[in-house]
Amino acid sequence: MKSLRSLSKTRLAVYAALCSLWLKTVAVSFAGFNLTVHSWMDILVILANPAGSIVLLLGFSFYFSKELNRLALFLILLLGTGLLYADLLYYRFYIDFVTVSVLFQFHNVGGIGPSTFELIKRWDWLMFADLFIFGALFYKWRNIRMVIRPKRKKQYLTAGIAMLAALVAINAVHSANLLKSQFNRHQLVKAVGPYNYHLYDIAMGLRPTIDRVFADKKDTVEIENYVSHKKGKESPYFGAAEGKNLILISMESMQNFVMNRELDGQEITPFLNGLIKESFYFSQIYDQTAQGKTSDAEFMIDAGLYPLSSGSVFVRRPDNTFNSLPKILEAHGNYYSASFHGNDPEFWNRQNMYQSLGYDRFYSKPDYEVTPENSINYGIKDIPFFEQSISHIMDLPQPFYAKFITLTNHFPFLLNEEDQLIPQANTEQEVVNRYVTTVRYQDEAIKKFFSSLKKKGLYENSVFVLYGDHYGISEKYQGALNELLDKDSDPVSEAAYKQVPVIIHIPGQKAREISSPGGEIDIRETILHLFGIKTKGKSQLVSFGHDLFTRDKSLPVIFRDGDFVTDSLLYKDDVCYDRKAGIERQDGACERLQTRVNDELNLSDEIIFRDLLRFLTK
Repeated sequence: MKSLRSLSKTRLAVYAALCSLWLKTVAVSFAGFNLTVHSWMDILVILANPAGSIVLLLGFSFYFSKELNRLALFLILLLGTGLLYADLLYYRFYIDFVTVSVLFQFHNVGGIGPSTFELIKRWDWLMFADLFIFGALFYKWRNIRMVIRPKRKKQYLTAGIAMLAALVAINAVHSANLLKSQFNRHQLVKAVGPYNYHLYDIAMGLRPTIDRVFADKKDTVEIENYVSHKKGKESPYFGAAEGKNLILISMESMQNFVMNRELDGQEITPFLNGLIKESFYFSQIYDQTAQGKTSDAEFMIDAGLYPLSSGSVFVRRPDNTFNSLPKILEAHGNYYSASFHGNDPEFWNRQNMYQSLGYDRFYSKPDYEVTPENSINYGIKDIPFFEQSISHIMDLPQPFYAKFITLTNHFPFLLNEEDQLIPQANTEQEVVNRYVTTVRYQDEAIKKFFSSLKKKGLYENSVFVLYGDHYGISEKYQGALNELLDKDSDPVSEAAYKQVPVIIHIPGQKAREISSPGGEIDIRETILHLFGIKTKGKSQLVSFGHDLFTRDKSLPVIFRDGDFVTDSLLYKDDVCYDRKAGIERQDGACERLQTRVNDELNLSDEIIFRDLLRFLTK
């Protein structure tokens, strides 16, 4: 009798384990992932989608044996919880979901560091509390055999498959085109659940390798058609920078809201504020990066293609053929290209990717004197980085293309007190408070760099392109950001937080602010325009960017998840907004642009995954 009671308790513990993992998944989906809910159907889908996959997953603890394997059941619970928590940590900063590509490139992006530990919350241990309870119970009842009859196994398997089939049927009605355009992971996770999403991600990750093997010259027809239909005008600035050195500065995590803004009477970016008064300042440029962040921004500027929705091209496709900015400048003006970065050469796999992009030299951490005193967070501080780079840039043959990648203004925005040139902000979030101090430090570093170049005689014959590579303050901290900027929260105003500054400084050129919308992918086309290089009609120079001086305001600025923005519209999370009125539009205005958005993203992916530019390179 005692044995039967223990067996019943064991069964209850198994059912409780099922419910526990389901409850955790639903709770994290609503509270942690902040999935958008537009109707009761969305709520029903989020509640139902983990059930089928959990039932099938936990069934592995007895499918292949006559009785329940408690160790296998516990390990499956641990795996499910660990995967869910990894998703949660990643989402807290990137507002995105972990993909297989990101896991494989983990060692290339810095691993676990201050950025990761900043995201861990005190109450996170609750996600693992049930594991201790079930672990203790399974150990206590380890001698109780729980035989699973074949009929019960079949019922269990049938129930799991039926749940998944019902989920597919619901999504076929509710989100008919979801799986065709795999760009929006938020919608995908909401529709199929985090566990099914990861299975789908694994399946999609296998496809590109197969596609490349079977690609041939005939597959470039779409590229030819795109290039032939691409329109472009010539501005008065065509060729204004011809023959000059090109100096590109990637401003880590720099968002546009800091420009011309004061904190307690002090400018956050005093040098850049002065620089835009004698430069071309593009004040409505959007961050279009995906999971590759800084490497995505580099890729768009060098290659003119969209980043991948999953992982980074730098890691996933470093051996592809790219008609990159270094190669184009070398062919048209015999330019020497070099990149400068104070971190390890393996970071984002740059040492390999730069060879494919055509860089002649990569100055990385081994080329700098990096000490505990002059470094913090991800590497050498920006001021000593620029100071030590001067001797390297003086060694470059002219004309040159030199790219500098800053580091200090990187999440979680750590800075020694002696380097803080402005007081921290006063909001509810320390991350936001610290952000203004690292932005101010980055501004000072760029100021000193300009001063050194003037002293060395390189300033006058150079063109400077400065751009924010991606956001610094993610959606997770937007409440504190709204507090800092004294703004209300709504989708249209929050979209402006995706804007990053782009400044093009040509010594002696009259200043001008261009306020029409554009994206980072447009920077390469703008540079080529200034250097007098024509790309229209040249399929080997295919680019999805447009010259920012003449870009049509009605063209969509496309984000990697399929959302987009124009001068009058914002499409976000399957909702179309009127940007000027700040309200939803129901007239199908965004639908007319969605085809173009999906076509461009798909074509860019085809070019990358199938390595199609190898067929267009002479």
